Amino acid sequence: MNSTAADVVRLLTVRRETLAVAESLTGGLVAAEITAVPGASRVFRGSVTAYATDLKHRLLGVDAGLLEARGAVDAQVAAQMAAGARKALGADWGVATTGVAGPDPQDGQPVGTVFVAVDGPAGPDSGSAGGGKVEALRLNGDRAEIRRESVRSVLALLLTELAGEHTGNERAQDTEQNGGF
Repeated sequence: MNSTAADVVRLLTVRRETLAVAESLTGGLVAAEITAVPGASRVFRGSVTAYATDLKHRLLGVDAGLLEARGAVDAQVAAQMAAGARKALGADWGVATTGVAGPDPQDGQPVGTVFVAVDGPAGPDSGSAGGGKVEALRLNGDRAEIRRESVRSVLALLLTELAGEHTGNERAQDTEQNGGF
């Protein structure tokens, strides 16, 4: 069991918040990682594995024009997938993965191009109305390694967002890191 997934479930449980997942290249691995944690049923709402591009639009509400113009492997697509999962499944937080695991390039993007996204409740420190965050990754390795690292990365991004929201503000975090001075 992944300790990051356990930390995510623990923090969501303490906060009494829920999680929804939208996956493409990871094909259900993020949901599997979360549900491997005992007690995940208290926080995990569900997941949508939208492997086909048209399902990203139909099930998750990703803008069809965006998909047409940029393809499925795009930062904005990842952000809309996370927001779409959150809305469709009625969760406080949504995460998403989209990218190219290989063996061939897709939508003009090379193998290892991955976008992971988190969409959460807006807060005074979130910096955006939707509380969204996207991370672009360039991963090396074979198909399985790229998929595993994508899972690790999206859970780490979610944990960072949860921990950041939980502590209140960046200044408090800096003080803690500097020995309390």
